Amino acid sequence: MIFIAAKFRVLPEYAERWPEIAADFTRATRAEPGCLWFEWSRSVEEPTEYVLVEAFRDGDAGAAHVGSEHFRQAQRSLPEYLAETPRIVNATVPQDDWSILGEMTVPERR
Repeated sequence: MIFIAAKFRVLPEYAERWPEIAADFTRATRAEPGCLWFEWSRSVEEPTEYVLVEAFRDGDAGAAHVGSEHFRQAQRSLPEYLAETPRIVNATVPQDDWSILGEMTVPERR
């Protein structure tokens, strides 16, 4: 799968509304057949920073995402709400879901 983590620093006046501002892009991306997940989180230390964790089935699915109309629309509309160009980590990993974090195994609960 293609695994991506991206940090978006939003202008302070839009930080509270960012999930709403990015909602159409989020919905459309999640509906893509090759999208495994597309999840936003907000930093607990920096309220203007959102982290997007996304994954696509393979390179073809990633290319389809970047070539989609909703991606092009996001390229046109979202930067006006950002304080800087987003930063990204992009990697191909040999799995198709989250792995178990064995170092923090939770015992069975009754």
